[in-house]
Amino acid sequence: MALMDTLGIQHYDAFLLACVALALTPGLDTFYILTRSGREGHVVGLAAVLGINTGCIVHTLAAALGISAILMTSALAFSVLKYLGAAYLVWTGVRMLLSRRSAHQPTVTRGQGFAAAFRQGMLTNVLNPKVALFFLALLPQFVSMHAAHPQFGLVVLGLTVIGIGLTWSSALALMGGRVHRLLLAKPRLGQWMDRVCGTILLSFGVKLALQQRS
Repeated sequence: MALMDTLGIQHYDAFLLACVALALTPGLDTFYILTRSGREGHVVGLAAVLGINTGCIVHTLAAALGISAILMTSALAFSVLKYLGAAYLVWTGVRMLLSRRSAHQPTVTRGQGFAAAFRQGMLTNVLNPKVALFFLALLPQFVSMHAAHPQFGLVVLGLTVIGIGLTWSSALALMGGRVHRLLLAKPRLGQWMDRVCGTILLSFGVKLALQQRS
C-alpha cells in the first residue's frame, strides 16, 4: 500500500476490472491477431501480439510524459495521426484484396511473416489516435497527480493494461493457430479469408478516417 500511495495509484481493483473488460471487448486488435494467426500460424499471431503491445508501451510512455495531451488539444496533430493510421489500414486491406495467391501456394515464410506481423501490429496501434486518447483518458483517473511520483503510477497502470491484454491476445493467437491448420487442409478457404480480411481492414481504415476528435 505504501508503494501505491507513493505512486498515487487509487482504486486499483476497479482498474483491473476495467482492464479485463477492455481486453475481452472485440476490436481491431482482436481481429488482426486472429487474422494473422489463422493465415500463418500461432507463431506469426504471437508476433502480431508483441507488435500491438509494443504500440501500447509507446502510448503508455506518451501518456506519462504528457505527449498524448497534444492530441487532445491540437486538432492538427490528431488529424495527421488519424489520416496516417487510416491510410495504413486502407493500404494493407487493399493489398490483401488484390493478392493473387495460388490456392496451393503457401503464404510467406515464418521469418517474413513474423517480422511483418510485428511491424503491422505496432503501426496499426501506434497510428491510432483513439488508442492514445484512451490511455490519456483512462490512466489519470486512477492516479492522484498530487502524489510524489504520479508519472511512475501512470507507467505501472499502463503496464497493467499491457499485461492483461498480452495474456488474452496470446490466447487469441493460439486459437487462431487452430484455424490455420484448417486452412492448410482447405487452401481455397485461405483465399476467401484474404478477401474478407482485406475488406474489414479497409472498412476499419475508412471508419478511422471519419472519426472526430472528442
